[in-house]
Amino acid sequence: MNRLFVAYKPTGVGSNFFLTKLKRKYKTKKAGFSGTLDPFAKGVLLIGIGSYTKLFRFLNKTPKVYRATLWLGAKSDSLDTELIQHVEILKEFEEAKVLEVLKSLEGELEYEPPIFSAKRIGGQRAYDLARAGKEFTLNKIHSTVYETKLISYCHPFVTFEATVSEGTYIRSLGLMIANRLGVEFGALSALERLSEGQFRYDDEKPLDIKKSLNIKQNFYHGESDNLKYGRVLALEDLEIKEDGYYWLDGGGFISIINIANTEVNYELGRIEC
Repeated sequence: MNRLFVAYKPTGVGSNFFLTKLKRKYKTKKAGFSGTLDPFAKGVLLIGIGSYTKLFRFLNKTPKVYRATLWLGAKSDSLDTELIQHVEILKEFEEAKVLEVLKSLEGELEYEPPIFSAKRIGGQRAYDLARAGKEFTLNKIHSTVYETKLISYCHPFVTFEATVSEGTYIRSLGLMIANRLGVEFGALSALERLSEGQFRYDDEKPLDIKKSLNIKQNFYHGESDNLKYGRVLALEDLEIKEDGYYWLDGGGFISIINIANTEVNYELGRIEC
């Protein structure tokens, strides 16, 4: 069975554990997800079953939208409520100041990702290494924050939404907000991914893969059996001849091709749909 859909991962479970439950639910052994959520975070997780797992890199998964609640003054190595060490009692801020600081994050940012994140270090998740007490170093990363929204400020909690590029760490944004308010510590008390690009949760309804692809459709005007049986395709038989990735409609299946230096190669030969 091939299926592409958006699931909603609850907090408190890892993405792999959640995927195992989905495999049982849909009675399949072959399934995968795109865009890992660590156990603390909840929200949208893009799931592929069968050969649809091969399509993840051709889907429009950015920008991503997150909603988070920041606890000002809470010190935690995990930058969330998992490892709270102490809480500083703070004087309340003017809401306009909180909004100003939140808006100051918009644009390009360079920062260190949190050690409790889903980033891979030597094949292992950073949050697993951190929980095991192992020392490691994370390189600084670059992110783009396209938009921020202040949802509510009920001192000492700031709930906000951020529309960001792929690979952005919302825990780090929370700490930046605290620091720019003149507060040394801040930790998230909630984190939710609302969307990945065009993908939002809708009761795990199957997605139309043709509408989900982030590459152009091309058209093959040669012998139809060539596409059906995965034979070599000639550039002159394609409507679009410029370099790039394209998908071709074979009727009950699609193929993804790559045109490079006048050569046509199959990236994915046949995906049933």
